Amino acid sequence: MPQTADDLDAVAVRTWCSLALDALGREREAIDAINVYPVADGDTGTNLYLTVESAAAAVEAVFAAHETGTSVPSTADAVRAMAHGALIGARGNSGTILAQLLRGMAEVLAEGAGAGRLSLALTRAAASAREAVAHPVEGTVLTVAAAAAAAAAERPADGAGAPAVVRAAYEGARTALDATPGQLAVLGRAGVVDAGGRGLVAVLGALVEAVSGRAPERAYEAPTAPPPAAAVAGVAGDCSAGDGPQDGPAFEVIYLLEAGDQAVERLRTRLDGLGDSLVVVGGDGLWNVHVHVDDAGAAVEAGVEAGRPYRNRITHLNADRLHARPEPAQRAVVVVVPGDGLGGLCAEAGATTVLARPGEPPASGELVDAIRRAHAREVVLLPNDGDLRHTAAAAAEQARAEGIRVALIPTRAAVQGIAALAVHEPDRSFDEDVVAMTAAAGATRYAELAVAERQSWTMAGICQAGDILGLIDGDVAVIGEDVPETARKVLDRMLAAGGELVTLVLGEDVPDTLADRLEEHVREGYLAVDTVVYRGGHQCAPLLIGVE
Repeated sequence: MPQTADDLDAVAVRTWCSLALDALGREREAIDAINVYPVADGDTGTNLYLTVESAAAAVEAVFAAHETGTSVPSTADAVRAMAHGALIGARGNSGTILAQLLRGMAEVLAEGAGAGRLSLALTRAAASAREAVAHPVEGTVLTVAAAAAAAAAERPADGAGAPAVVRAAYEGARTALDATPGQLAVLGRAGVVDAGGRGLVAVLGALVEAVSGRAPERAYEAPTAPPPAAAVAGVAGDCSAGDGPQDGPAFEVIYLLEAGDQAVERLRTRLDGLGDSLVVVGGDGLWNVHVHVDDAGAAVEAGVEAGRPYRNRITHLNADRLHARPEPAQRAVVVVVPGDGLGGLCAEAGATTVLARPGEPPASGELVDAIRRAHAREVVLLPNDGDLRHTAAAAAEQARAEGIRVALIPTRAAVQGIAALAVHEPDRSFDEDVVAMTAAAGATRYAELAVAERQSWTMAGICQAGDILGLIDGDVAVIGEDVPETARKVLDRMLAAGGELVTLVLGEDVPDTLADRLEEHVREGYLAVDTVVYRGGHQCAPLLIGVE
């Protein structure tokens, strides 16, 4: 639980990023559903999530660099990392604008982060974001940001403290968001608020919780029904730049650019003549460029003339054109695995694997890259970790935007993924295959043995450092002194509810004799229950257990 703070220190910045990512993960689908301006491509929530995910990862990297010492990063280091991570990972126009908002805040907070500085930071953020948009339009995220800054500025800094300032900004943003349908005709016709603005409200709500220790008293509630089809048909994208024609440009072009200020000014003029929805953010030689154009090659060529563009992303905005492209015919499975041994096992079964390193869960970009590597028209995604649900959902949405049919099966453990992969049949219909794999995963209970790192309270009582913990379906159910005895107790609890097949996945340092002893225990105590054993490899937990 974050603690109340008068200053936004590095820990609070880290907490803010984490809470914002979680909030956008919860609201991503709802925000995507109301994305009608100016292109109804349904990806604003996903783009915001991916942008904040990159910001959070950059902040975590700064903290990781301090793990060997006793100090934590400075506030300046944390806010600069947050802004840089958002800049290099910004997706879509909404994400690009959010990156500039964070950059504007970082410019002020790096010099101090008290209540007065927070108000100034919000003001700088709103102004810099508006300057980055070629043709600002009211009723968008820019309006919401400006209202947040104005509300924060009206809050007296003396005695109010940072929590009061950010809470005022949040309430100001909420009020402005509710007014957006009356400011922008397309929102009014669709009966929705601005999607980017709603995302910003979620981010500001996370800031309130990060500095006060409490979530906003009144969480934002908006209509959850998708806009009427007639209201959004043909409306063009996810940005805050001018009212383009309904049949807008065919491509969204995004790239990072290393260039000087003067070259970027010339680039703005060139791109503004090529298309619309132009946003260029950044500074100090590094920029994120976003534009909608019909001639994607010309947009990239303009970047080459200005400096060094890289990480080019070109996306079809016209779904009909996208789906008309030739697509691979085969189906594939992408699976996240906790160890190289399971990676080899899944690869032998024909799956594309993503390795989850200890303490470093894969980001959405890694999952999207794996989906692309699978080179399939249809992909089944198995995240194998409950904490990856938002990340995997964002990756699936991104891949769908690229024309790939993706089914996300919410597997929470590697043994559930193994069970799903075992019944995978690419020759049957996609829907039938997904149903069968989902059923197999859902019928598999899962457990894991882990070593307690410190004394703590658990659902099974108090554990001491070095105790062996048996977690069943994610909760500590058994506390033991050694692996074999704890494993037997976990198996007995799981098999008390019935089962036909036990799956054991052994970590690298666990001897084969443990598997032999557990197989014998199952054979002697439970009739007609089979056992299969796999090696998890280097990064796997000491023991994973599945019961089907």
